[in-house]
Amino acid sequence: MYKLSISGNSGPSSTLSLVEGRRYVCGKGPESDLIVSNDSVSRRHAEIELQNGEVFIFDQNSTNGTWINGERLVEPRAKLTVSDTIVLGTAVIVLIEDMLPSQATKPKQAEPVAPDPEPEVFADQSYSSSTEHQEFIQQVHKKTLEFLDLHKRSILHKMSDTDLRLEASKAAEQVLNSEIDALPKGINKSELIESTVAEAVGLGPLEPLLADESITEIMVNGYQSIYVERNGKLQKISLQFNSASSLMSIIERIVTPLGRRIDEGSPMVDARLKDGSRVNAIIAPLALNGATLTIRKFAKHRFGMNDLLSRDTLSPNMGRFLEMAVQHRRNMLVSGGTGSGKTTTLNVISNFIPSNERIVTIEDAAELQLNQDHVISLESRPKNVEGKGEVLIRELVKNSLRMRPDRIVVGECRGGEALDMLQAMNTGHDGSLTTGHANSPRDLLSRLEVMVLMSGVDLPVRAIREQIASAVDIVLQQTRFSDGSRRITSIFAIDGMEGDVILMQKLFEFVQTGLDENGTVLGHYQSTGEIPQFYSDLENGGVVMDRSVFVNDSREHAL
Repeated sequence: MYKLSISGNSGPSSTLSLVEGRRYVCGKGPESDLIVSNDSVSRRHAEIELQNGEVFIFDQNSTNGTWINGERLVEPRAKLTVSDTIVLGTAVIVLIEDMLPSQATKPKQAEPVAPDPEPEVFADQSYSSSTEHQEFIQQVHKKTLEFLDLHKRSILHKMSDTDLRLEASKAAEQVLNSEIDALPKGINKSELIESTVAEAVGLGPLEPLLADESITEIMVNGYQSIYVERNGKLQKISLQFNSASSLMSIIERIVTPLGRRIDEGSPMVDARLKDGSRVNAIIAPLALNGATLTIRKFAKHRFGMNDLLSRDTLSPNMGRFLEMAVQHRRNMLVSGGTGSGKTTTLNVISNFIPSNERIVTIEDAAELQLNQDHVISLESRPKNVEGKGEVLIRELVKNSLRMRPDRIVVGECRGGEALDMLQAMNTGHDGSLTTGHANSPRDLLSRLEVMVLMSGVDLPVRAIREQIASAVDIVLQQTRFSDGSRRITSIFAIDGMEGDVILMQKLFEFVQTGLDENGTVLGHYQSTGEIPQFYSDLENGGVVMDRSVFVNDSREHAL
């Protein structure tokens, strides 16, 4: 493993151990992992990450640049090797190898060949396999909840999360001490208390999964079956809930603070966790296999363009084109299937909006994280218990037009709000952004026609197409491949109409060339050489445009 040796900063020299997959922010901002208080250092100057045993540094468009071994970093990222020296203002950072004592002192010995490892699981095998153990655990959980409800009901709602967990821990220990004679052999007392606290006031067996940064999605198919997505692949894990009622309690604990409900009268709900992770739950009588819970985790690290480049989501030229298009107020749609990364891409390109503009974001469940200061976030609302109080995305879009927005960003258009969005794009709110589900840009335009008709306004198809052709400037298509990777597979410019057909001009594309022996998708990005009409319009207005992004070169194939 690796460490960063840090000297020359305020305070004594120190070291920072790098954890696989985690990004470390360096800058003078208070949110940085490594704070360098110096006028020559940007608020978010650079980021360092350990990826698959290799260390990379990413410059975050800093004012004075990032310097490695006396040379300024010119590419979006660079690979670091041991003894490389990074200078940020007054701080000197050196990458060193973190040699374990056993590695440094013990000679290598031949090791016996071990059998293939078992698939990774998260459950603690010491008390998860026995029926007797499960029954005892359920009993402890039940008595702890009863104890808290009986003795602490009047003050529980006033406690912070930390105090609530402390009270639950005390209650669990008290209950367990009273049951100590019945404690089955092989159960770890401290682990049982921890799981009881998670069950009583937290999210039960979901907590270790939410803490695992390698997991991007959690799928609960009934209380006895949990799947996760890691690196784009699904796998079943051995964790499970104690009972169906336990799973229902967790779901209610998620949705109730948001003013939402889930019961037989309203068996579906969309919600979010405190960290912004998207939640969907559906229960009986609609879910025949028991309550089903799906959580799309919210990345703790705020993604930027460098993250998309490092994951080969797009090419550098495509990134520069999108940045230019957003800054020059082109209306943009992000198209793709479920889980293809549309919201992540929308969030990244939204951050190219200049900070002096007023932005209104509209979503079903707030997920977007914009870096700008002047952002107004709106969220739709379902019906209450009386069947009243519902606020739809369409109503929020209409209301946003009265809020003096420079830009409107809608998380996803899926109904009649598409008409209002198109009208906003056509009436002075240039540079607005949204996403939609479709398998191709052409399919998305067809879906837009259907969504406009869903608004209840009786318009001829040609009039709808004229609205689309006039409002939309760029369509991105995002695809999730068989190896779990997500890529922007094409970028199209809308170029008016010819007859009844909307003209589309392909600007960039991803060309797949095959699969390697591990099933990894191989291919490269390329420009088609076409230049959109709005480039000429901007140039005629005196704007200097960089046309080099449409020229293919070797950098289009490299990160």
